Amino acid sequence: MSEHDGSCHCGAIQLTLRDEPTEVSECNCSICRRTAGLWHYCSPRQVTIEGEATGYQQGDRMITLWHCGTCACTTHWTAVDPLYDRMGVNLRMFDAKLWENLPKTFVDGASF
Repeated sequence: MSEHDGSCHCGAIQLTLRDEPTEVSECNCSICRRTAGLWHYCSPRQVTIEGEATGYQQGDRMITLWHCGTCACTTHWTAVDPLYDRMGVNLRMFDAKLWENLPKTFVDGASF
């Protein structure tokens, strides 16, 4: 299994992904269309995050969206429910070679 290292712009948040993305998701909900996230969904066990991120919960408060307090890059989201075994990692925090040729799935989050 490959490991991929990424970070926010200033480097304060470091991400290590122990998973091989096969597609990326782009969502049009009110927050994702503003942050321009390119999401890879995986188990939190497949990601290591180092550094202090700032969390934000919106709407139904089911997920926490995390960003760097210094450079403001949105790095990932986690479920509020600790038993939910899924999170989103913003692949834009990684080298474009990891995601630029992957198929893109559109998520219509604006309709929920």
